[in-house]
Amino acid sequence: MSSPGYRLVAAARELTLSDRFFRRFRRVGLRGVLADLNCTGAHADVPGEAAIAGMTWQDDDRDTERWYPQGITTSADAYGADPSGGMFEGHDVVIASWYAHGWRGWLQLGSRISVIDWSDNDPPRYRHVLLTAPKRFGFFHRLRPVRVHAGGIVWYGDHLFVAGSSSGVRVFRLDDIVRVRNRLRTKGYRYVLPQYSFYAAEHDDDGDRMTYSFMSLDRAGDEDHLVAGEYGRKGGSHRLIRYAIDRDTQLLRSDDRGWAVATELHDRQIARMQGAVVFEGTWAITSSNGEGNAGDLWVGTPGSYTRHAGVLPTGPEDITYLPQRRWLWSLTEWPGRRWVYAIDADRWRPASHDPS
Repeated sequence: MSSPGYRLVAAARELTLSDRFFRRFRRVGLRGVLADLNCTGAHADVPGEAAIAGMTWQDDDRDTERWYPQGITTSADAYGADPSGGMFEGHDVVIASWYAHGWRGWLQLGSRISVIDWSDNDPPRYRHVLLTAPKRFGFFHRLRPVRVHAGGIVWYGDHLFVAGSSSGVRVFRLDDIVRVRNRLRTKGYRYVLPQYSFYAAEHDDDGDRMTYSFMSLDRAGDEDHLVAGEYGRKGGSHRLIRYAIDRDTQLLRSDDRGWAVATELHDRQIARMQGAVVFEGTWAITSSNGEGNAGDLWVGTPGSYTRHAGVLPTGPEDITYLPQRRWLWSLTEWPGRRWVYAIDADRWRPASHDPS
């Protein structure tokens, strides 16, 4: 572990949403979306030795070359490891993020999330919500799409953190989801989630810019942490980084300047990392090997991983942990081969890391 000279700097307060904006739109929050789900997926046998349960999207989402799934988080991230908890108002909720390739006509589509009501017995139902960045022009507000890769997301309390690559981290509040009447203004989406704020990525002069490619949550220990990392091919830096979270504000722990300073940095990790999560002191990392090739699962600690080659389906992305079931959750991105799936965490944990 090297000494981190990296920080995420909170945006100025005037960049957050105004009360006037919400008077112009109907704020319904997450419960409003769950009451109005309009897509149905299907339980699926997911290829790969590590996958034990999963789903696929309905046909248009499974096959589209416009949108690509990337990040994943669950209501267990939001509400913790209590055996009777980890749910949102009685629902096991999974949230996945997508980014859009290219343009539709003259419109750049940006990024979105899918709110999934997961059930072991019934087909999972879901709805897409467009991520937007409201801009004010005098007395008017425009809803511009958030154009980030959204390679990782973390749901913590009411807040949703979205990885913004080299720019930093975007922050949304799920209570701020609004229902719009005129869907022409929102690229056809009935529900949109306006950006609340963001953290700009900064570093000391002697460091290299950090890319926030993916993210997860670590609730172990006395303090919760946002875990992030960067994708890169061979020869890249492949860093993993951690930031403390303030449990009271549900935001990153910051000093008087608004600086959230990294508490831990690990350089030169695994090439082609797509996601990383810490569960009970053990790290689990997904890595990809190109379209059509099975992905790898790496388990251990920084500098001491065991590689389980080819046990994941092709195109693995972000990863998170569901402590109530002791499952890892991940997802894949390639058209026609898109799954959201669970992994038995204990099966792949090295014996030396077994908490029993």
